[in-house]
Amino acid sequence: QVQLVESGGGLVQAGGSLRLSCAVSGITVINAMAWYRQAPGKQRELVAAFTSGGTNTNYVDSVKGRFTISRDNAKNTVSLQMNSLKPEDTGVYYCNSPRALYSWGQGTQVTVSS
Repeated sequence: QVQLVESGGGLVQAGGSLRLSCAVSGITVINAMAWYRQAPGKQRELVAAFTSGGTNTNYVDSVKGRFTISRDNAKNTVSLQMNSLKPEDTGVYYCNSPRALYSWGQGTQVTVSS
């Protein structure tokens, strides 16, 4: 059974940075993982993903140039480096595979104050 455990969230001022981590267990190939977020009162959206078998990355326009998705195959973790954070980045962040859509983890809360 695949388990996804997100961590690294917190409260940060606008302009600050956070690095999120997702520990993946139950699978050994994490090339196609992605990060999602759910803002208060909004639907969950995909913000960053590996594509083309893990060789490329894709980002929602609102985070391009500020967020970077990465992975450590040896540790089976997927990370999201978030820089120049804005209040509109506030939400609960989750990792998952857009193709497989495993059971969602608990997510990690990111709150950006203005």
